[in-house]
Amino acid sequence: MPNHLPWLAAANLSGIGPITFHRALDYFQTIDAIFSASEKELQIAGLTQKQIHLLKTPDWKTAEANQEWAAKNHCQIISFVDPAYPLLLREIHAAPLILYVQGDADLLQQPQLAIVGSRNPTITGSELAEKFAAELASANLVITSGLALGVDAASHQGALASTGKTIAVLGTGLAHIYPRSHQKLAEAIKSKGALVSEFAPNTLPKAPHFPMRNRIISGLSLGVLVVEAAIRSGSLITARLASEQNREVFAIPGSIHNPLARGCHQLIRQGAKLVETAEDILEELGALYAAILPKTQALSNKEPVDLDPQMQRVLAKIGYEVTSLDVIITRSRLTAGLVSSMLLSLELKGYVQAVPGGYQRTRTATI
Repeated sequence: MPNHLPWLAAANLSGIGPITFHRALDYFQTIDAIFSASEKELQIAGLTQKQIHLLKTPDWKTAEANQEWAAKNHCQIISFVDPAYPLLLREIHAAPLILYVQGDADLLQQPQLAIVGSRNPTITGSELAEKFAAELASANLVITSGLALGVDAASHQGALASTGKTIAVLGTGLAHIYPRSHQKLAEAIKSKGALVSEFAPNTLPKAPHFPMRNRIISGLSLGVLVVEAAIRSGSLITARLASEQNREVFAIPGSIHNPLARGCHQLIRQGAKLVETAEDILEELGALYAAILPKTQALSNKEPVDLDPQMQRVLAKIGYEVTSLDVIITRSRLTAGLVSSMLLSLELKGYVQAVPGGYQRTRTATI
């Protein structure tokens, strides 16, 4: 079992942000080496005297308390060097040192689309968010949002209603659902998706935390869809972050008389892709989706120990997209009879499901 205490302590150092810590990690190679380095070595690595003092006096008691909370509350802790850390998120500027995850942590490795927008959308905006989320979730994209009022909530609800998957990234610790009115929604997401936060469990809502949360929403995703947004809004911050992270930005146009359409129109003028249907997004993401999927699977999938090598071989040839029987046979280079038998076993074990046109994975296989 990995030792998360150094990472929990590092994430709790209020005077050392992710950027500084990543520089130190590049220099010392391991987190243990950072904490065991001498003051002179830390100074040579570019840390200030205040930062050195913080590293020499970490709050191990709080780190232990956070680790105990995670253990008691079915919460997985994923550090930056953990193989389960999301590949796309690893690439962003100021990537979080740790993630607390309740629910299905494997979803973090799957292709995601973020949907964001106004906390006070029009009825049309709410309906569009729910409709797009349902259709995109049905196309095997995980819908990622921020559990906020309005468009965020509608997006999560749309994904859940379509029996798709959704991830909520919080601007608080997982022990404090915000807003409180979304407690029931958070429980539904936890049971059929995942709740994610970089903040210690007992962190209360604070204004600076939500822009920080937004970089994770966009960083996890292949792209960001903005449904309705005012000119000055958190949704446009998320869109800007997505652009800086080389993610696709999509926006739904609206009436020129709707003030919540102005943010989307501004994004479109700046180069965001105008979308009218879910198919517009799927077509745009098609090539990127195909390119990123093998990478995320290669990083995250250690094949399960309850399968023999030939069954692992067959499972490795099936993606989260629909894969036809002929393609599985061709990829595995096994006989049709043997592949069919193995597919039945994989389906019974819950690794794949039969769908129109073939088979697809139902969960990430891990040791």
